[in-house]
Amino acid sequence: MSGSRHDTPSWVRAILEWRGTWLSVRVALVSAYLIGGLTKLFDYPGAVAEQAHFGLHPPAIWAVAAIAVELLGSLLLICGRLVWLGAGALAVLTVIATLVAENFWTMQGHARFVAMNSFFEHLGLVAAFAMVAMISATRAGD
Repeated sequence: MSGSRHDTPSWVRAILEWRGTWLSVRVALVSAYLIGGLTKLFDYPGAVAEQAHFGLHPPAIWAVAAIAVELLGSLLLICGRLVWLGAGALAVLTVIATLVAENFWTMQGHARFVAMNSFFEHLGLVAAFAMVAMISATRAGD
């Protein structure tokens, strides 16, 4: 049986089962969103300018939404409360931002390569949010 508990070395199992690992993984996953949300919060005019740069209108509403989702979604994951909601909100934000900012299908050359790479990295983040929500649903009391 591939991937079973019996195939996992005991020292790896110990790390994966340690409660601190689960918290560390969630903090690491949302770290960029926490930093981004705090940066936007403390430089609100810059946050509005960023939204306008990407063609999102009205930019002030998009900036508030981005700040709220980045900070509240991150806190939900870190606190382990309503993880499905925080993960879902961050995943939706990531999909929207990725489609807007990493539209590699409209680019050529090196810019296309960079944007395509970033697009699929962000797709991986969306998958990680889904995985955290799935794991959280099976971990009672975490």
